Amino acid sequence: MKVGTDAVLLGSWVCPGNAAEILDIGTGCGVIALMMAQKSKASITAIDIDRDSASQASQNFGSSIWTDRMMALHVSFMDFVNHHNGQFDLITANPPWFSNSLKSPHRSRNIARHDDLLKPDDLFSGVKKLLTQNGSFYIIIPADSASSTALTAREYSLFLNRQMIVRPKPEKDPNRILMEFSFTAPDQLFTEEITIRNSDNSFTDAYLAMTKDFYLDF
Repeated sequence: MKVGTDAVLLGSWVCPGNAAEILDIGTGCGVIALMMAQKSKASITAIDIDRDSASQASQNFGSSIWTDRMMALHVSFMDFVNHHNGQFDLITANPPWFSNSLKSPHRSRNIARHDDLLKPDDLFSGVKKLLTQNGSFYIIIPADSASSTALTAREYSLFLNRQMIVRPKPEKDPNRILMEFSFTAPDQLFTEEITIRNSDNSFTDAYLAMTKDFYLDF
């Protein structure tokens, strides 16, 4: 899977703070994990069920200046949950979210973009086990899945604290939502919005400001 806007948005939006241990679920080529390495001093574990993706992530980590604190593993999330004993201060996921939709002929793309192998209940139950009591879990999902995702999270004692609504263009409806969960229910949900491109297809000032630390040509 190539680097996509979803991954760049999530990696730019996450606030790792003083997190010491970070987990990236479904890392793909490893871009979100690398962004977390750039933004923190944490040790980062990145997992992917697809062998080629995990291998590519490992190569990318090895080529980075943060290689000594990054590790890529070829493992499914549920196997990782069942066999990993430690916990993480921060967990990120750009999950497979095309439920019951048309499949691609490419198996690796299907794994990355459909929820056949990782259901929302499995995702949140696993996060509940792996996340420290004061930790945060970040995901990006389709806008029309926001309500059901928040409800599923609550079943596992994870509460939506912060969200960013993503609009592709000013004249378009929102198509993504970035969400931050923790075990602490907020007094008030903090909501913000960003538009990625102007009507002429150029990037908006807000998007450029949000992602400038990660693009070489901005």
